[in-house]
Amino acid sequence: MLGSNQINIKQIQYRCWQLLEPGQDKDIASKVTDLFLLTLITLNVFSVILETVDSIYEKFETYFNYFEYFSVLIFTIEYLLRLWSCVSKEDEEGSDYKKRVRYIFSFGALIDAVAILPSLIALFYPSIDLRFVRALRIVRLLKFSRYSGSINSLISVLWDQRRSFGAAFFLLFIALIIVSSGMYLVEKDVQPEKFGSIPQSMWWALVTLTTVGYGDVYPITNLGKFFGSISIILGIGTVALPAGIMASAFTEFTRRNQKKYEDKLKFMLKDDVIDKDEREELRLLSEKLNLSDKDIGAIEDDYKAEKK
Repeated sequence: MLGSNQINIKQIQYRCWQLLEPGQDKDIASKVTDLFLLTLITLNVFSVILETVDSIYEKFETYFNYFEYFSVLIFTIEYLLRLWSCVSKEDEEGSDYKKRVRYIFSFGALIDAVAILPSLIALFYPSIDLRFVRALRIVRLLKFSRYSGSINSLISVLWDQRRSFGAAFFLLFIALIIVSSGMYLVEKDVQPEKFGSIPQSMWWALVTLTTVGYGDVYPITNLGKFFGSISIILGIGTVALPAGIMASAFTEFTRRNQKKYEDKLKFMLKDDVIDKDEREELRLLSEKLNLSDKDIGAIEDDYKAEKK
């Protein structure tokens, strides 16, 4: 009897996880759950935006507050249900405790926690600046990442290339220190109000290195202009480095995804036939890997040509 109860709980946990994760085409209940949560997230974003307009907030403050209480309640229940049911994930090993700990520190769970914490903190500490708390709730926009393959791909690429990006931004930091220090030495005597210290010079250095160029602060001495020209040229290369890393990383990410799909396709075509279930599995894999119909068509055409 005890074993039967354990099986039922595992089944309920698995079904709960299915409902909260992006739903499959034939899973109507999961699709409805996704639509409800996506609508609630969207309304929350608009609510945060409208609350910053004092005339609107003062007129509808009660409705905004009730909607916030309702949203926090739903998002809290969602978070707790995800934490409870995450142990049913089939692609993870370890005890239920370890699975839950890993889930708590996953990107999606951290976003879910941050989405409700500001409101919970404001509830227990009313003295906190409510304007700041209300604006901070805009982070709920990131909850869309659960339902967007493109956002998940971007996060995966950034995580895979974190060391390369770290090195690129470290070079940018070094360039920032060198450029701001140089401009401080050159312009501090003629423009002490703008370049009177290295921290003051950093604003000009950052704007120049990133090639934004607001024009609110600029060198006026000949030596300062010469040094500024060198800084602009240096900034072009420094800022282009992360962009190049990102482009290369996306190309490699797409290539790896195409290879995964191609390997799966070859495995299924060992008997020269793809049945209905296998075709559905390939479709789900293509969605998970964020491959377009054009990518899939090219992979299948290449395989046919290779087989000939």
